[in-house]
Amino acid sequence: MTYGPDDFRKDTGVSRETLERLERYVAVLTKWNRAVNLVGRRTMEDVWRRHILDSAQLFEHLPVQSAGRSRRVVDLGSGAGLPGLVLAAMGAGEVHLVESDQRKATFLREAARQMDVDVEVHASRIESLPPLDADAVTARALAPLTDLLAYAAPLLGRDGICLFLKGEGVEQELTRAGKAWKMTLDRIPSRSDRRGSILRIGGIGRDQTKSCG
Repeated sequence: MTYGPDDFRKDTGVSRETLERLERYVAVLTKWNRAVNLVGRRTMEDVWRRHILDSAQLFEHLPVQSAGRSRRVVDLGSGAGLPGLVLAAMGAGEVHLVESDQRKATFLREAARQMDVDVEVHASRIESLPPLDADAVTARALAPLTDLLAYAAPLLGRDGICLFLKGEGVEQELTRAGKAWKMTLDRIPSRSDRRGSILRIGGIGRDQTKSCG
């Protein structure tokens, strides 16, 4: 049985306006994916579960928005805008999409325009970004956890967290990352894939007593 937009709205409780934005996103993703390799073509057969719900489930785990400024979310290796554009459509706050591939960065700008969401696209390598004082750094299918932590650490604000979507190989990644990093970890079962997990990580710092081997 196909999982569609009505199922997604039932599961997440998003508004009709948010659902319409996400439907426009799916339409532009479908069109662009024929020419630019944004997501696996077969995954589009179950796009609302595999991509939209998978990304949207991070929303409830974002930090509470602080008084005085919008919550700032930095999505690393945004590619097709997952999870960053989905979170922006849901009202995550000030969303920065980081994507070094120029064609994908062009897609992100066009998708945001059609969705009528305000995001900032950084068409550059992660290492070249200035400190962004992020409340949350997100990533999906980008790199091993050890590398993700190295990318995220300079971008996070004082109490910032990471939200990383991971598959069934997460145990090995956690073991390796624990050899080089100190962190607090919540591992949350994925709502879109029973083999997957959300890693909610805070208190990130290099462990000077250990080396990654």
